[in-house]
Amino acid sequence: MKKLENTIPSCDSCPNEKSVFCSLSQLELGELSINKKNYHYKKGEEIFQEGNYPHGLFCIFSGGVKLSKRGNEGKDQIIRFAKSGDILGYRSMLAKQMYSTTATAMDDVLICQIPIQNFETLLRSSNKLCMKTIELLTSDLKRSENQVLSVSQKRVADRLAEALLTLKNKFGLKEDRLTLNVQITRREIGEMAGITTATTIRTLSDFNKDGIIELKSKEIKLLKLDVLERFASH
Repeated sequence: MKKLENTIPSCDSCPNEKSVFCSLSQLELGELSINKKNYHYKKGEEIFQEGNYPHGLFCIFSGGVKLSKRGNEGKDQIIRFAKSGDILGYRSMLAKQMYSTTATAMDDVLICQIPIQNFETLLRSSNKLCMKTIELLTSDLKRSENQVLSVSQKRVADRLAEALLTLKNKFGLKEDRLTLNVQITRREIGEMAGITTATTIRTLSDFNKDGIIELKSKEIKLLKLDVLERFASH
């Protein structure tokens, strides 16, 4: 982690258009920037750790972050991903509880840390920000419910197809409109789907042999989206 000076713009001139803060006025965005700190995390560095108490809210300026949770047997499971414009740590902050997940940089990440007091002050004064935050919490709850259902009831191939589609929806595709626009390991894909790395590698190989995907080094091409969607819908 490296603290940055003047690398990330203030909130009132931030180019990210999908943040919950986009509904705020220029004056409110200026207030949000007060005491804001900017940080650079390299791939693999932890932004915050499960079990620690929050000291602020994180807003991603650029890069990708994975949020994972340690299971009873010491195995990690990826809960979700976050990218530019997304905020992290808000649930723990609002509940005044310890972090329930660990946030780790997937590549070079530029991120803003906003003091708790600044965010709470704006929540009390902005109905729009309140509604956006409620929508985020509702979306998180729905995602968690779907994930529990998937792990408990779906077959391995179905869960893996669902994981690949989740990566596509979150990070998009490269210019060829086939290749996932994210670098992710087989182990991380397995953590998403709740299966072992060995099973992940074997099932991806089966998908590759069947022409559903194409594996090329660390890249994954989604050749037959309709088949993946059919698997995921089981």
